[in-house]
Amino acid sequence: MTTRDIVLIALFAAITAALALFPPITMPLAGVPITAQSLGPMLAGSILGARRGCLALVLFLLLVAAGLPLLAGGNGGLAVFFGPTAGFLFSWPVAAFVVGALFETFWRQVGALLGFVFNVVGGIGVVYLIGVPWVALSAKIPLWTAIAGSAVFVPGDIVKAVVATAVAVTVKRAYPMIRARA
Repeated sequence: MTTRDIVLIALFAAITAALALFPPITMPLAGVPITAQSLGPMLAGSILGARRGCLALVLFLLLVAAGLPLLAGGNGGLAVFFGPTAGFLFSWPVAAFVVGALFETFWRQVGALLGFVFNVVGGIGVVYLIGVPWVALSAKIPLWTAIAGSAVFVPGDIVKAVVATAVAVTVKRAYPMIRARA
C-alpha cells in the first residue's frame, strides 16, 4: 500500500463523514433515518476501486466505533452497531467492495448507464440485502414489514446512485484512480 492509497482511503472516510452534515430524516416505522451518507460507499467503490473503497469504509466505521460523532445526527460509539441501523453500517464496506469490483472488472466499458447499474447493484442492492434483515431482527418485526418499510428509501437511493455515477464518470475521464483488472 502506497502513501497515495492511504491518503485516498482517509479522504473517502472523511467524505463519508462530511455527508453526515446533511440532516437525517428519521422514518417512524423502523427508526432508520434517510441520510446522505449511504452515498459514501458508492463514491468510494466507484472512484477508488474494491480494495481501497472497502478500506475507506472500514476506517470510517472504526472511527465511529471509537466514539467519534461521524454519523448523521451526530451519532457515534459502539451502541450504533447494535441498533436498527447496524446492518446498514456493516453493509457499507461490502457495498464499496462490490461497486469497486464491478467498476474494476468492466473499467474500459464503464459509462453513465453501466456505472449507474453498478451503483444500484452494490450501493443499493447489497446495502438492502444486509441492512433490511437486520432492521427486522433488531426491531422485532416481520421481514416483509421491514422490506415494505424500506421502500420509502429507494427513490433517494436512486438519486444517490445517479450522483455517484456522475461523479465517478467525470473522475474517470479527468483523473482515473482505478486500473482495469487484467
